[in-house]
Amino acid sequence: MAAEDRPQIYLITPPAFELEVFPDRLAAVLDRVGVACLRLALATRDEDRLLRAADACRLVAHDRDVPIVIETHVKLVERLGLDGVHLADGARSVRAARKDLGQEAIVGAFCGGSRHEGMGAGEAGADYVAFGPFGATTLGSGEPAEPELLGWWSEMIEVPVVAEGALTEALVRDLAAMTDFFGLGEEVWSAEDPAAALAAFDRAMG
Repeated sequence: MAAEDRPQIYLITPPAFELEVFPDRLAAVLDRVGVACLRLALATRDEDRLLRAADACRLVAHDRDVPIVIETHVKLVERLGLDGVHLADGARSVRAARKDLGQEAIVGAFCGGSRHEGMGAGEAGADYVAFGPFGATTLGSGEPAEPELLGWWSEMIEVPVVAEGALTEALVRDLAAMTDFFGLGEEVWSAEDPAAALAAFDRAMG
């Protein structure tokens, strides 16, 4: 993932979805709006379900030149032909994941609202650091991150930053100058027309 002046979209799958339906919904969204990266963020630990979901989503993403990472499951990245991993435990696992996956893989870390965790993840070799949430949600500890953290990070740290969790179009407009990527998941998939919802967020980025 590479940062540009205008924020890019980092699309996150729902924690559960119907495999017979979701790939077509995903394809419609990716065909409507440009996306920098896709994260497979299933809540299940059922390996068969993870494998089948990853195969389906990888085909849709790679057909559109969109890299795909999986949340948490470092050991499945190479096995499934994915592009990297998103770690949910701050800086703790970054170094080990980088060692396991090599320099070419994407390794990202969710750091809640912690500047300390973010700096640790960056120093350990993370390609991006994600902060959030920015509203009421169960993401991470549920404790909202301060928007000022994004501003500080963007000014002081070169590692790209992702803002995610309980985003609204108004928040996206407010935060657009301070972040490299917006991580959008439930905000999109809960809409009646996910592609239209993502397009609206895209317009809000300026």
